Amino acid sequence: MAAPTPVRHAWRALTGLLVLTALLFGINALGVYVFTDSEGNPGSSWAPELALDLQGGTQIILQATTPDGNPPSTEQMDQAASIIRQRVDASGVGEADITTQAGNQIVVQVPGQADEETRNRIEASAQLQLRAVLYTGTPATSYVGDDGNETPYPSPDPTLNATPTAEPSNGSDPSWITDALYAEFLAYDCTNPDNSPATEPADQPLITCQDDGSAKYILGPVELDGSSISDASNGLNTQNNQWAVNIVFDGEGTETFGKISQRLYGATAPLNQFAFVLDGSVLSAPSMNAVILDGKPQITGNFTQETSKVLADQLKYGALPLSFEVQSSNSISATLGSQQLQIGLIAGLIGLLLVAIYSLVVYRALGFVIIASLVVMGVLTYITLCILAWRMGFRLSLAGVAGLIVTIGFTADSFIVYFERIRDELRDGKSITSAVEDGWGRAKRTIYISKSINILAAVVLYILADATVKGFAFTLGLTTLIDIGIFILFTHPVLQLLARTRFFGGGHPLSGLDPEALGAVYRGRAQFRAPVDAGGRSAAQRRASKSRGEAERRQTIAERKLAQQSSDSRSTTEGDD
Repeated sequence: MAAPTPVRHAWRALTGLLVLTALLFGINALGVYVFTDSEGNPGSSWAPELALDLQGGTQIILQATTPDGNPPSTEQMDQAASIIRQRVDASGVGEADITTQAGNQIVVQVPGQADEETRNRIEASAQLQLRAVLYTGTPATSYVGDDGNETPYPSPDPTLNATPTAEPSNGSDPSWITDALYAEFLAYDCTNPDNSPATEPADQPLITCQDDGSAKYILGPVELDGSSISDASNGLNTQNNQWAVNIVFDGEGTETFGKISQRLYGATAPLNQFAFVLDGSVLSAPSMNAVILDGKPQITGNFTQETSKVLADQLKYGALPLSFEVQSSNSISATLGSQQLQIGLIAGLIGLLLVAIYSLVVYRALGFVIIASLVVMGVLTYITLCILAWRMGFRLSLAGVAGLIVTIGFTADSFIVYFERIRDELRDGKSITSAVEDGWGRAKRTIYISKSINILAAVVLYILADATVKGFAFTLGLTTLIDIGIFILFTHPVLQLLARTRFFGGGHPLSGLDPEALGAVYRGRAQFRAPVDAGGRSAAQRRASKSRGEAERRQTIAERKLAQQSSDSRSTTEGDD
C-alpha cells in the first residue's frame, strides 16, 4: 500500500476534526433535548455552568453540637466539613465552597439555587445509626371510635408502665416496648416539627418515622453507627435486574452485623427488619433475608437508579462525628463576580487582539492561520465545558476564566515555534512544501515537551492547591490538551494545503514565507541566490541588508562558530599571501 501523501493526510486530519466537533455538539444536543434531570429540566445547556463567584448561589450555615454539650474540636469540624463536601460532590454540584467558621459552624455555598435534593443531602448531617425494628405501623394519629368518628389518640398517661417488665436480652427484644412507649407511639405525629428523634439517647428505644412520612416505627437501641460502613454504592442486581444498594462494613462492623443477621433471619415481621436511621429519620428498613457473615449486605426494593444512588451516598457519607442544626439558608449574589467576569473577558479580548495584531505583523498571511486555530480551539473548549458541566458538574469560576486567558498565550507560542521552524528550513534553501514537513518534524518535539510540562504543572496544582485554584488548574490542563489536538488536526494540515497554493507556495511577500525576506541564501540544492550588495540605498539593497541581518540573528551557536572559524581561516590565508 502506498504511503499517504501530505495532501491526503491533511484532508483526513481535517475531516477527523470536523467529525470530532460534530460528535461533541451531538453529545451536548442529547443533553439539551433528550436527557433530563430528576426535576425534569434539560440535563445540559448550550452555555457553560458558572460557579458560585460568577453566578451567585445558596449559602447554608450549619451549627455543630456535641452529645455532651462541649465545643467541638478542630479535628471534628474538619472531618465533618470533609464529609459534607463528599456529599455535595456526590450530588454532582461542582465548585461548591465548604468552610468552617467560629469554631462550631460549617458554611456551605453551592452555585445557583440548590434543589431540594441537594439541600436534603447537606442538611441531613447528623449521625447515621443502625437499629432493629421492634414495631411498625401507619403514621396515623387517630382512630375511629365506637361512635364512628375520627378520634385522636390520647397523650400517654403518666401512670403507664415505662420500665420493661423483663430485662431485654438484645436490640430486637419486644420487652423494650412498654405500655407508656406504645401509647406514645400511637400519639406520635410524624409531621410535628417539635419532635426531635435525632437527639434521643442511643441506648434507648426510639419512636420515629420514615423519612417520607409513610410509616411509623419503634426501634431498638443503636447497635451500629455509620462509622462501621466503609463503603456503599448502587448497582443493578444481577438476579432480578433491579437497582440495589451494596454496603461494605469494616472488620468490627462485619462481626456485629453478622450476629445481628443471625438473630433477625427467620424472625417474624417486623422483628426481622433492620433500620438505617439518619438525622432521626428512617432511610430504609429492609428485611433480613439471609445470614450475612461477610459484611457485604445488599438492600433491594423498589429503587430507581436515582433513589438507590441517593441512599448509597447517605449511607456512605452519613457518619458525621457531630450533629448539626441549620442556622440560616439564603441566597447570595454574584455582583462582584459578574464585574470581575466582565473585566476578565475584556482582558481576554484585549490579549486575543494583541496576539492577532502581532501575528499579522510578524507572520503576514500566516497570522490568519493562528487566528483560525484560536477560533477552532475556542469552539472546542466551549462545547467541552458544556458537556463537562452536564456529566461532571463542572462550573466555570473566575480562576477557570484566568486559566483560559493564559492559554491564549500558550497556544500562540506553539504556532510561533512551528512557523519559526518552517522559516529556518526556508533559509536553508528548502522548498515551502518540504519546509512545512521538516519544520513540523522539528517543532512537534519541542511543543510536546513544552505541553507536557504544562499538563504536569496543571495536574500537580489541581491535586495540591486549594479548591479556589482547582478551576485554574483544570482549565489550564484541559485547554493544553485541546491545544495539542488543534496543532495536530488543524494547524499542520492547513499549512500542508496552503503550501501547495500559488500564494504561499510561491513565497509571496505577504504570505510570511518569502525566502528572500527571510534571508535565504540558497534557492535549492547547489543553487545559490544572486548576491546583492547590502548597505546601498536601492530597495533591493535595503531588503538584502535586512535579510542578511535577519539571517545572522537566526544563526545557531554552532553556525556562528563555524562562520567565525571560516573568517579567521580566510584572514590567515590572506596574511600568508
